Amino acid sequence: MHVKKTRIPLVAAAVALVAVVALLLAPNPLRGRMQATALNPTGTAPTGTAPAGSPPTTPPAAVPPPTATPSSTAEGRDQERDDAHVPGATKPGSMPPVVDHGPRTGGKVALTFDADMTDAMRRQLRGPNPPSYANLAIVELLERQRVPATFFLTGKWVREYPALTRRLAANPRFELANHTYGHAAFTSDCYHLTPLPRREMTADVARTFDVIAPYGGRQTRYFRFPGLCHDRTALAELAPLGLTVVDGDVVSGDPFARYWQPIVRAVLSQARPGSVIILHVTEANAPMTDEALPHILAGLAERGLEPAPLSEVLGDTAGVAPRS
Repeated sequence: MHVKKTRIPLVAAAVALVAVVALLLAPNPLRGRMQATALNPTGTAPTGTAPAGSPPTTPPAAVPPPTATPSSTAEGRDQERDDAHVPGATKPGSMPPVVDHGPRTGGKVALTFDADMTDAMRRQLRGPNPPSYANLAIVELLERQRVPATFFLTGKWVREYPALTRRLAANPRFELANHTYGHAAFTSDCYHLTPLPRREMTADVARTFDVIAPYGGRQTRYFRFPGLCHDRTALAELAPLGLTVVDGDVVSGDPFARYWQPIVRAVLSQARPGSVIILHVTEANAPMTDEALPHILAGLAERGLEPAPLSEVLGDTAGVAPRS
């Protein structure tokens, strides 16, 4: 029996084969998503990939990741802005400016009080009949008469007198500044003070800022060298700290003075608008300062001079007058 062969099944098979090849070669979004899932096992869409059903978007241009440094973060930028507004703050890494006084205009002067503390002084505090290196009479007079003042504190003095430091910080008329950690000399010959090795200078001053900072109040980046002794080497070592060195143009001579009258004459004969007056709040080695202070205040008023915070006298960092 002759059986007639038909070509229809063969044609159908050929058509089906062509369709399969076309499907394999054609772009397949599902296959793309499957491949992406294999590369990204978390199942989250890669950057620039729109979810299914959303309108197509143009992938963003590639952007390198930000450098992970404090200055590139919002917190770092805020800190830099805060530091820039602290009186006496300068650009870290630059040679610190050294100032003696503010502008010679107006009638404001700065009363500054150094709070020295050496290891020898600390040993005296541990011995019999310990002296006092905190002149409360000065602080009480300034508080009572509402007189602004700036206190240059050594770190060791703060450690010995934390309650008084808190009292100074709590007064909105008082500013706190840095006078080294242990009142060592920053030059080889400075009033018989023990020299500080150069390699320790930066850490010594930085440590003092750290000791003072937790007390709050009106913090500054002002710094004063013990004995006003410094050279270019000492200034270079303090460059990383971003501070202003404040000497002063009125030296009272109150350390170890036996009478108050010479202190008063020294201050009133030199004081001018913009002056920075150097006094001490360490009672045992400046015992006549509290007796001289009322006469100094009266004499300044007679001359039309008014005590003001150091930052105000210097015009803050933007108006600091260089040494002249």
